[in-house]
Amino acid sequence: MSGNTDASLLEKPITVRDSILQKYKKDKKAQRSAGVKVGYYQIPSPINKQFFGKRALDLILGSVAFILFAAIYPFIALGIKMSSKGSVIFRQKRTGINGHAFTCYKFRTMYNVARKHKDDEPDITQKGDSRIFAFGSFLRKTNLDELPQIINVMKGEMSLIGPRPYPVDECKYWNNTFDDFYYRYMVKPGVTGFAQVTGFRGGTLDVNHMRKRLDKDLIYIQKQSLWMDIKILFLTVKQMVTFNTNAH
Repeated sequence: MSGNTDASLLEKPITVRDSILQKYKKDKKAQRSAGVKVGYYQIPSPINKQFFGKRALDLILGSVAFILFAAIYPFIALGIKMSSKGSVIFRQKRTGINGHAFTCYKFRTMYNVARKHKDDEPDITQKGDSRIFAFGSFLRKTNLDELPQIINVMKGEMSLIGPRPYPVDECKYWNNTFDDFYYRYMVKPGVTGFAQVTGFRGGTLDVNHMRKRLDKDLIYIQKQSLWMDIKILFLTVKQMVTFNTNAH
């Protein structure tokens, strides 16, 4: 799992989905060259990467979380409206399972202003970002800004637990930096994950930090289980109520 920060790689017009396709096509070609009989090319079903009962867990606990979401929505909406003009729900294209883009929902926590950034770097939210209003900071520190993603869970686009979904441009950036980044998309992205409860959360362009965060995601994909999901959920709630989410 090596990193590559060659600037030329960042200029490649390649998406996560393209990388997945190229990787598996290359593997199939190598198998044919080795005399291994293979059928039509296709990406292995991601469901084989999930433990039995994971979807049921998402639906059961997701239903409970949706009731909570509906109950506190008016109060959070009022806080957002009093803090800044704009919509209550922020919609953003993010990369999901098998590299497919989907619309991810969050409570809006920032003013509607654009920030200049380098052309070869994604626009990320960093610590002390002036675009975040005070109530938005509270939502972030308590993870409540992620609560609308319960809708994504109920739609089957996300799971409660899994690697966090990154914006499409950010995925492109890291996909061209780490040659194993696309393995994160062998499972559904999650509202929270193993990387987050172990201290890796928030926007970053630090290669060493992201390497460690990616390793946590890959460990989860390899070792995921019902018990691991329950433990991650418990740690997430604990961090929320103690304001120890490491969010910014």
